[in-house]
Amino acid sequence: MTLFHRTALADQMARQLLRPGLLDQGLRSGLFLSGLRRTGKTTFLRQDLIPALEALGAIVIYVDLWTDTRANPATLIHAAIQRALAELQTPASGVLARLKRLKGLDVGAAGFKFGFQLNEVGAKGGVTLADALTEVVDKARTDVVLIVDEVQQALAGEDGAQMLLAIKAARDAINPRPATPGHFIFIGTGSHRAQVVGMTLQGRHAFAGATSVDYPTLDGDYVAHVLDAIALEGARVQPSLAVAIEAFDTLGRRPEELIRALRQLQQADPAEADRFLPVIAATLRTAAADVELRKVEDLGTLAGAVFDRVAQAEGDATGLFGAQALADYTAQLGRDVTADQVQRVADELRDANLIIRKGHGVYAVTDPFVQAAWRERKALAVGTGQSDDAAAAPAQ
Repeated sequence: MTLFHRTALADQMARQLLRPGLLDQGLRSGLFLSGLRRTGKTTFLRQDLIPALEALGAIVIYVDLWTDTRANPATLIHAAIQRALAELQTPASGVLARLKRLKGLDVGAAGFKFGFQLNEVGAKGGVTLADALTEVVDKARTDVVLIVDEVQQALAGEDGAQMLLAIKAARDAINPRPATPGHFIFIGTGSHRAQVVGMTLQGRHAFAGATSVDYPTLDGDYVAHVLDAIALEGARVQPSLAVAIEAFDTLGRRPEELIRALRQLQQADPAEADRFLPVIAATLRTAAADVELRKVEDLGTLAGAVFDRVAQAEGDATGLFGAQALADYTAQLGRDVTADQVQRVADELRDANLIIRKGHGVYAVTDPFVQAAWRERKALAVGTGQSDDAAAAPAQ
């Protein structure tokens, strides 16, 4: 199947990052993009956003912290930066050719010459990341963009946290200069939405105060692209576009799940495609939701009560630790519940990526379709007279 490009979105984001208007100046403090797994974030970064940034003359450094989850995140980031700097020192590299073409730089035959050794960058007693990147910006006279995919992995240890502080120091060293020939832009993306958003909200994190936005998920244009592609491949059963878009929404706008549903649909009567696809999508959605809802069940009855309060809220949930909430939890569990216990459970739900803290005392369910599945089961339980615990239990 041919790739689906989101060129217009990538071009818009690239301009906002590198040529910001007054309302977009805050992006230079850092952009954190969060979205659920398997919704196309990494594909968008690599095939659309990075080329768009490079087309505007930026030097882009990309690292995915999930390429080796056993490795030290700081080591992975340092290695990516060193590889990018090595390219700038390589006469025949693509990045040098692009800078010459877009920026008119007279780099010379040997590429850039830095006043430091690459293996010194970030090393103890070596050149700091701030000094190294400042020299790159000044010599290349352009913007440097560092993209760290699955950035929440940097929170796993002290080295990662120190790396984020070093990246922030580079931002603070380069961007405020009145005559800087380029800026340093940091983009962090991640699938653990609660942790990624938390990195911009909590003062103890290096990028507290940076911009945090949800990844813009794929839409009907993608679904139309998929239907056209499978038609060209000779798919026997083809649903209507409207029904396929509805199924895609049901599946949390996950491309892999849509393909899976369309594959299963090929076993149906072509005349029944629009009747069967919603059933297939609902079944797959239930199976995916079961995995997440089982996490709630595993955390215990208080976790279920707290999650229910967040899931049932219209909009964002507040008052999770208030007197009325504590009284409700106590009534549900048949034992006294304290604010400290609720705080501990809320932290466990956040660590499991089930709920997200959007501000002081403000929470929401991380995944909207998990929230919808929870609500549906609770409503069904009320209608059939089941207990709350039975309603929360995933289907077997």
